[in-house]
Amino acid sequence: MAARAPYFAPEEGARGIRPGESPAAALRRILATPGAHQAPCCFDALGARLVERAGFPICFMGGFCVSAARLGLPDVGLISYGEMVDQGRLITEAVSVPVIGDGDNGYGNSMNIKRTVKGYINAGLAGIMLEDQVAPKACGHTEGRKVISREEAVMHIKAAIDARKESASDIVIVARTDSRQAVSLDEALWRVQAFADAGADVLFIDALASIEEMKAFCAVAPGVPKMANMLEGGGKTPILTPAELKEIGFSLVVYPLSLIGVAMRAMEDALLAIKGGGVPPPASLPSFQEIKDTLGFNRYYQEDKQYTVPQAEPSMPTGEP
Repeated sequence: MAARAPYFAPEEGARGIRPGESPAAALRRILATPGAHQAPCCFDALGARLVERAGFPICFMGGFCVSAARLGLPDVGLISYGEMVDQGRLITEAVSVPVIGDGDNGYGNSMNIKRTVKGYINAGLAGIMLEDQVAPKACGHTEGRKVISREEAVMHIKAAIDARKESASDIVIVARTDSRQAVSLDEALWRVQAFADAGADVLFIDALASIEEMKAFCAVAPGVPKMANMLEGGGKTPILTPAELKEIGFSLVVYPLSLIGVAMRAMEDALLAIKGGGVPPPASLPSFQEIKDTLGFNRYYQEDKQYTVPQAEPSMPTGEP
């Protein structure tokens, strides 16, 4: 499947999707290179643009932050497939780096999962993460999570693989289990091995509680990339550097709260300043020129010039015959 075309062509030397390369092929290429590749979580097209401008090769559309930004609601299964796939389409059209989309629990049974995978493919997403929670799902690193049976969880991954084949796509399937907190570490290790055997491309156990557990996870299914979740500000998993995560065996690292968290705090501070009769201080507010540069005003004006049609000189009246 051909790559989706972002509104602006990639800048010279930009990292990400190469000409003629599908988003998934770009993601696979990046994950095949050494290192724990960082993928900050975005919640809209502007955030994804900032991730790309900062030099990150991958972006992750997180369900937590999309639910917060789009609905103003917690990540407890309230956001729908349609809202997530629409947000994904807008994000992929804004950037030239591969984007992994959070597919939650697939929004139903195996047939729903197939529709979700195909929808994410059509939205231009490079990868989709699917989890094994029951509906309604709970946010990661919170209490009270429940998971579906082993057999059903594996069947969901098989359905995702079938949807990929039927679409002639190479979308990356990130298989997540929440069974570490819902059941046990041993159950989580069994499930990710089964997911790998079913054909998952990347494995993820949410809410691992120690470095030892992280090492045990990375020992499963050698050769299949592992994802780490660095939940900022108080999650269950130890916060490690990319170098430390690479040493343990991780290939992909996501940061779910950084952008939504600092955006919330920045907006609160700005509103306090306005309420006090002023405006945000220059140190916390980009100049209007910087805002225009980020959004692409200058690129738009430059491209627009090449399509300008010269205006004909108005003819002078010749008078009455």
